[in-house]
Amino acid sequence: MYDQEKIKPYGEDGEKGKMVEEMFDNISPTYDTLNHRLSWGIDRGWRKKAIRQLAPYRPQTMLDIATGTGDFAILAAQMLHPVRLVGADFSEGMMRIGRKKVEAAGFDKIISFAKEDCMQLSFEDESFDAVTAAFGIRNFQDLDRGLREMCRVLKKGGHLSIVELSAPVSFPMRQLFKVYSHTFLPFYGKIISKDDAAYNYLTATIEAFPQGEAMMDILHKAGFSSSSFRRLTFGICTMYFATK
Repeated sequence: MYDQEKIKPYGEDGEKGKMVEEMFDNISPTYDTLNHRLSWGIDRGWRKKAIRQLAPYRPQTMLDIATGTGDFAILAAQMLHPVRLVGADFSEGMMRIGRKKVEAAGFDKIISFAKEDCMQLSFEDESFDAVTAAFGIRNFQDLDRGLREMCRVLKKGGHLSIVELSAPVSFPMRQLFKVYSHTFLPFYGKIISKDDAAYNYLTATIEAFPQGEAMMDILHKAGFSSSSFRRLTFGICTMYFATK
């Protein structure tokens, strides 16, 4: 078990997956606003970089894991022009907002949403040309199992693109990020979302989540044949790319 799998948003008793689902349902009305404000809008650029990794391969069928309110899915549809993109999540509250955004963007014929448990996806083996995940895999109850499922539904020769928040490793960003993530982030998150625990939980999982070379080892163990990573914005975010 990895350290972030032991962290739960609402206490020690109960299943992590159920708690995370409840947490995202709770914060869904303010999630987009907080996401963009707390990252100073840089998160949009991170998503674009993760999508550009897939551009040379022109994926026609895509699965966006932990799709939330659909920001990554919409951007992928705009940039890559797939014929089919499924956004999978277990939070109905988040996807309800996502469906409205997709319709407003005019992508409702391309993007669909599916309530899914990422530990046990309902899709058949080798269903997608590309699988993506933005800021979601550190919430997995079982990271190894979730990544194996992502590999299973990916076609041979297909690609995985992940962008995930991470703790900087170099001075002075490591120290500055620690101050920001332990003071301003949970305080502001609590005021806007009205959820006392959510943004303390999110900070704790960022610090505990395996990153860099450790994450590449995990990807290989999950079944991916090759992988690479790149740190973005002084290490606040890390981008991963893997091939099945």
